[in-house]
Amino acid sequence: MTEVLHLSDFRRPGGRRVYFDRTELTRLLQLYSQRVARGEWRDYAIDHTPGAALFSVFRHSYDRPLFAVRKSTGPGGRVVEYALVVGRRKVRHATSLVDLLDAFERSPELLTDG
Repeated sequence: MTEVLHLSDFRRPGGRRVYFDRTELTRLLQLYSQRVARGEWRDYAIDHTPGAALFSVFRHSYDRPLFAVRKSTGPGGRVVEYALVVGRRKVRHATSLVDLLDAFERSPELLTDG
């Protein structure tokens, strides 16, 4: 006899999954492609954990990530923050992805007398 299974019975407990939307992903990939062109970065990965989405950047495909951009939510599914994570350490956080990625836009400049 055939038994009907409901897929909802097999879902993991926890809140809703967090994803990067199209504009966020476009912004992340634009930055990534600029750094690949400079030869700084070589690979990326997108991961999902309960309550967070991660965009990790690698210098080499077989190495640990240099850093990850994490989008996390709080109770009710509302976006709480974006964070720049190195290893297990949160280096910077912001309430918008644009504010967080501004750290990459500001690169040190050499000042000369002249």
